[in-house]
Amino acid sequence: MEDSIFRKFSDIETKEVAPGFFSKLIHTENNTINFIEVKKGSAIQRHRHINQQCSFAIEGKFELTVNDIPQILEPGIFAIIPPDVFHSGIAITDCKLIDIFSPVREDYKKL
Repeated sequence: MEDSIFRKFSDIETKEVAPGFFSKLIHTENNTINFIEVKKGSAIQRHRHINQQCSFAIEGKFELTVNDIPQILEPGIFAIIPPDVFHSGIAITDCKLIDIFSPVREDYKKL
């Protein structure tokens, strides 16, 4: 297998990026892709960052609040959060999410 192009997802270390948020992170030249498993009831506090964030729910329900407006993310519903916009969230159920950040999350590269 060509290691510079094809890789094994199972080789990516899982990191707890916040309590109850377990991530597998892929960093490309331009993006960070975050595959997250979140335990029911786990929350991420209100924050903002310089990155645009696209958030997708693959399984379960996650309440995402952007600019104080809550919305349930579930399969079929996604969010595009502009840079420097406040957001927070809580897992309504156990869930699997994918977040894509642009540019690369330099803070996540240090985890």
